[in-house]
Amino acid sequence: MAWFQLNAGGNPTNPSHYNSVTTPSCSGSTKICAVNATDNGSGQPDLTDSLKNEMIVALQNNSTSSNVRLRSTP
Repeated sequence: MAWFQLNAGGNPTNPSHYNSVTTPSCSGSTKICAVNATDNGSGQPDLTDSLKNEMIVALQNNSTSSNVRLRSTP
């Protein structure tokens, strides 16, 4: 698994809107910043249903999780 950071203003459900990073740079708690996921074979995160559910819970709780990091800016 690897970290993928969402591009500014990107759609968090679109794998092509992420870039692979060693360590995500995230600060805040209201928007998706980065996900820890398996590479889908194209250098993008495999956004499984389980990961999407974890993203939803993180947003609802305004709290990061083991596979989801949040930020304040879009």
